Amino acid sequence: MKNAIFDQTLVLIPARMASTRLPGKPLADICGLPMIVQVAMRAKEADVGRIIVATDSEDIVAAVTAAGFDAVLTGAHHQSGSDRIFEALQMADPDGRVRTVINVQGDLPTIEPETIRAALRPLEEAAVDIATLTVEIADEEDRRNPNIVKVVGSPLSERRLKALYFTRATAPYGDGPLYHHIGLYAYRRAALERFVALGPSALEKRESLEQLRALEAGMRIDVEIVDSVPLGVDTPADLDKARAILAARIPS
Repeated sequence: MKNAIFDQTLVLIPARMASTRLPGKPLADICGLPMIVQVAMRAKEADVGRIIVATDSEDIVAAVTAAGFDAVLTGAHHQSGSDRIFEALQMADPDGRVRTVINVQGDLPTIEPETIRAALRPLEEAAVDIATLTVEIADEEDRRNPNIVKVVGSPLSERRLKALYFTRATAPYGDGPLYHHIGLYAYRRAALERFVALGPSALEKRESLEQLRALEAGMRIDVEIVDSVPLGVDTPADLDKARAILAARIPS
């Protein structure tokens, strides 16, 4: 029997057509399906709740619904994915039945279903407002790369941290592991509502990291440690990698 939290969970996948490095990215073909449909299929395999794609593109809505998934057409004015998913949540569940929202980025077509499920685990602790994921950094160059966001957290167990800060800097200082943040979030509904109402914070703007808004407001973010970073498709080379990964999964 599933945990009750599963029965009240909505997976929202934001998608927009504005990519400059890979024009039309959500509709790029991967093994015969648009990328955004492949992401929805990974969410379906995770089996954690209803799945909806939130987009400002009628073409994406058409592709998603043709594949048998749900989609909502949101405004084009949103500055962030969290704003888009909150509008989608209000459209899809105006009566407030959904208690937990998982935000799965629309450019993760090869993400393991278990990785999506892992984002829910920290919410089993009642004090947690938002849950997210991380991977221990193994490559020395990645420790210094400002494009890789690091989680600074206090260990709660072998597989979980309580987030204290997120940064593009190499942190924390000294010996010990560093953690690569994965931008997949699970929100309690009330936490998402509060988060989008706050508006950008000082450290959020300085680091260009939206999750700092929650920490600055005193919200609790716990971080589940997983085994690998899912491939984010941002370039034609990434797209080729995703095609190869999913082609290898197709039974011969």
